Amino acid sequence: MSPAPRVPWQAKYLALVLIWGSSFLLMKVGLESLSAVQISALRLVTGAATILVLLWIRGGSLPREHWVWGHLIVTGLLLGTLPFTLFALSETRVSSALAGIGNSTTPIATVLATIAFLPGARTTRPKVVAVVIGFLGVVTIMQPWSAGRPDLLGFGMAVLGGACYGLGWTYNRRFLASADLGGLSQPAATLLMGTILMIPVTLVWGLLQPRGISSIWAYDQARLGTSGIEAGSAGGGWPWLPLLCILALGIIGTGAAYILNFDVIRGAGPIVGSTLTYLIPIVSVLLGVLVLGESLGVWQLVGFVIVLGAAAVINAPARRVATPAGAAELTPTGSR
Repeated sequence: MSPAPRVPWQAKYLALVLIWGSSFLLMKVGLESLSAVQISALRLVTGAATILVLLWIRGGSLPREHWVWGHLIVTGLLLGTLPFTLFALSETRVSSALAGIGNSTTPIATVLATIAFLPGARTTRPKVVAVVIGFLGVVTIMQPWSAGRPDLLGFGMAVLGGACYGLGWTYNRRFLASADLGGLSQPAATLLMGTILMIPVTLVWGLLQPRGISSIWAYDQARLGTSGIEAGSAGGGWPWLPLLCILALGIIGTGAAYILNFDVIRGAGPIVGSTLTYLIPIVSVLLGVLVLGESLGVWQLVGFVIVLGAAAVINAPARRVATPAGAAELTPTGSR
């Protein structure tokens, strides 16, 4: 019998909900003086460095097969570069609470990606119905009939960021399930590839800025104080609060959280692990309202409840029935 883990999976599960739920608050504070591209790049660099150091301490190694790295280009893009950048960009136009709600669409995207990439997987009728209801919830949040609707581009980027996770995890399951990467090898390789892909994005963004390439490591003094949180330093140097928030987002919310996510799935199974997807937005909304003083309209709250209900149905374990050999039940997971 293997020894019981020092920290039970339930504690790690709660830690993940709080860590990933707070990521939207951290990005919002980071935007006080950093651009969305800077936040995404810094988050990837620090997250990858954290998990690579832990991989080295544990004596692990990165995958060596060329075909694995070919697929990791896609997963690095869909699970790192794209969603990290999209969520940061969305928060330049909408509240952190609303961006967190957009993240709850991951299970909906997972069902659609499963139908496209995993034809042998069994997607039940209630889950398909839940996808339709989830879309209605998204439309309710966007309020196309109202002049007071939220910024559609900003919320759309948050929805697309959540969809990237659903597509990325399904792609990973389809093409990398047979790769015996083990331990921290796969998450380390995924974050490393996401960081590599972020380099050209950051360089192009820097070249397009008025200050040129120096914009990559510069901060925007004009943004300070826009959310009501004091972000600058007394001496007029770097604003340390936004920088520390993004470092925490990278080291804890990206690097360390990957390890916790794998431990939860190993301890409780993928079904329980997937329920993180619809608890995280609840934390993001509460932090946005309580810490940043954000607010949500009635239709946004109604749509939020609809999306959460759809996500709960999608994540619900299916009843035991006979399935053809090789068929698998949908078990979406995600990270923020």
